[in-house]
Amino acid sequence: MKKTWLYTLFCLTAGVSTVAITASASAAVSAETAFIFNTLSFLMHGFLVMWMAAGFCMLEAGLVRSKNTTIQCSKNIGLYSIAGIMYWLVGYNLMYSGVDGGWIGSFSPWAASDPAVTADGFKADDGNVYAAGSDWFFQMVFVAAAGSIVSGTVAERVKIFSFFIFIVILTAIIYPIQGSWTWGGGWLSEMGFSDFAGSTIVHSVGGWAALAGALIIGARKGKYGNDGQVTPMPGANLPLATLGTFILWLGWFGFNGGSQLAMGSAADAVAISSIYINTNLSAAGGVIAAIVLNQILYKKLDLTMALNGALGGLVAVTAEPLAPSPGLAIFIGGIGGIIVVLAVPLLDKLKIDDVVGAIPVHLLCGIWGTIAVVLSNSDASLATQLIGIVSIGLFTIVTSATVWFVIKLTIGLRPTEEEELAGLDKSECGMEAYPEFN
Repeated sequence: MKKTWLYTLFCLTAGVSTVAITASASAAVSAETAFIFNTLSFLMHGFLVMWMAAGFCMLEAGLVRSKNTTIQCSKNIGLYSIAGIMYWLVGYNLMYSGVDGGWIGSFSPWAASDPAVTADGFKADDGNVYAAGSDWFFQMVFVAAAGSIVSGTVAERVKIFSFFIFIVILTAIIYPIQGSWTWGGGWLSEMGFSDFAGSTIVHSVGGWAALAGALIIGARKGKYGNDGQVTPMPGANLPLATLGTFILWLGWFGFNGGSQLAMGSAADAVAISSIYINTNLSAAGGVIAAIVLNQILYKKLDLTMALNGALGGLVAVTAEPLAPSPGLAIFIGGIGGIIVVLAVPLLDKLKIDDVVGAIPVHLLCGIWGTIAVVLSNSDASLATQLIGIVSIGLFTIVTSATVWFVIKLTIGLRPTEEEELAGLDKSECGMEAYPEFN
């Protein structure tokens, strides 16, 4: 009986080994199969990034005061919808159509074109390795993420339709033009600037736009005293903010993993697995660094710092989530967490009111992450990385400040002081998130 089981086990093992060897020998897939898997990757990772819209919404809804919760939710669902329409209408082609080493694409609506898929089936075509619609969807959810970054910084003191007008310009013009310089094959791409999933192209751009808005709109009433005193204005729902952070963390696997831009080979599958690991470790490094540093400096564990430490770590590794070793990914994320803890009080000293801490997380950690590319990518040049950071930063803050200023001079940016003190849920939306408390 024992010999029979041993023989059976041997046969099963041999069979599995044979299958594995055979599969390995025929690992290459057809062009149509690669097309399908690549398309699936864009769609699957794209809806994970879309889920980040919920994460931003919950994070912001938790970190604002209860009287401004409804307007934050309204801003987030509105900006996501605006981003989708504007990126179809002009943004995608402005970013990707006919850039050819230059500065800008074409002003025209996007239209799907898949010559590899014919009426009678699939025709192999090296120039069409995924469905055009899947690529559009994946790129669209990225531009929406940039808009969400702005929403959190300027919370509690901006008119909702003034904010929506800014989002129209950001998603249709500002984001696509600078994005074309690298991802669209523009001049920065020709120089060798490297930003795998958008530490600068997405996150720092959102951070620069948010900084311009914070400076032009000004701080919330009562936030800063004439003597330099800072009045804390804590968020109303930290469990909700924590949920938002976990949703963002989950969505980031789509953000970084999908930026491999392919899943049609074993090598791509291995790369995506490594990206997931590094993304997760960098976020964890950001959390631990923020917790430890906050304990050293203030003798307390600040939950909001831990949450933003996670996001800072995620932003930092986004510029290069594939090449680092796991240990280096933890280090990159840890520096992101440290940046958050140090930068939040610095902004208060400068009287820059950033409600959710988006400027330290997305702008400063985005800059750090883009520089950190040179730690693991031997082809990356520090000088070129700095040129990319500075050029995109200057373009974004100048154009964003111009748009914010024009809106301020025309229809205005801020509600009245009375409306702001009462909360914008009533004046801007006509409803409250927590009416039973009033």
